[in-house]
Amino acid sequence: MKFAIFGNTYQPKKSLHALRLFELLKKQGAEICMCREFYQFLTADLKMEVPVDALLEGNDFTADMVISIGGDGTFLKAARRVGRKQIPILGINTGRLGFLADVSPEEMEVTFEEIQAGRYSVEERSVLQLICNDRNLQESPYALNEIAVLKRDSSSMISIRTAINGAYLNTYQADGLVIATPTGSTAYSLSVGGPIIVPHSNTIAITPVAPHSLNVRPIVIRDDWEITLDVESRSHNFLVAIDGSSETCKETTQLTIRRADYSIKVVKRFNHIFFDTLRSKMMWGADGRR
Repeated sequence: MKFAIFGNTYQPKKSLHALRLFELLKKQGAEICMCREFYQFLTADLKMEVPVDALLEGNDFTADMVISIGGDGTFLKAARRVGRKQIPILGINTGRLGFLADVSPEEMEVTFEEIQAGRYSVEERSVLQLICNDRNLQESPYALNEIAVLKRDSSSMISIRTAINGAYLNTYQADGLVIATPTGSTAYSLSVGGPIIVPHSNTIAITPVAPHSLNVRPIVIRDDWEITLDVESRSHNFLVAIDGSSETCKETTQLTIRRADYSIKVVKRFNHIFFDTLRSKMMWGADGRR
């Protein structure tokens, strides 16, 4: 198999797991291609000897499988590079929580044995697309986790007029609004009180950030519906964050959010059950008194 590898370039200690990964792949006779930034980090900064067959530049590459080694942030960057190529992505978690990158370093050997034997599953994850007339936002308008509209200054909240398929829903007076996929429901959306959504439910969660009214609650809609946002701000601008990458927008910019015309393929171990991951990561049932 041909693997394309993307990795975390900020945490040297956690990158040591990459050496074990290369050993396992070479043992299987795999072809290893690597993101140039990650390769330079390992060889120049960490002085590692990295056995690669080719380096990847930009988004023009092919592979049988992409490997993301890091946390969920690294996985999101890899997904952005994969785009609509339909290459499945395996996430090896050397970060903290890890819902997308959920294979631990200790599980690498058995995981690649299973992959070599064809014993793994591939899940389709929906993607959001942002449509607007801002050129900076249109350079990378797709989100696997969420698209968030946020206030830019530190004091005044913003007003976000929200419509669904052209029908008025609400004007949110809040610090922001998070539009999340089921995949992103356990990320930023969850931290501001949004619901946890099963990955294949074909829905979108709309969750306000620190709303001025206590009556305002998150709402879940179908993912084939279109969301339109018009934002007013005392500073006449606001932030739009697409999977954590943010740009400043003028308040005259209308935002339209819809499901993209492609999905991201996520590799899971054959015995993977979402609820097991949920209990483990959220520590449900753990007794905090011990």
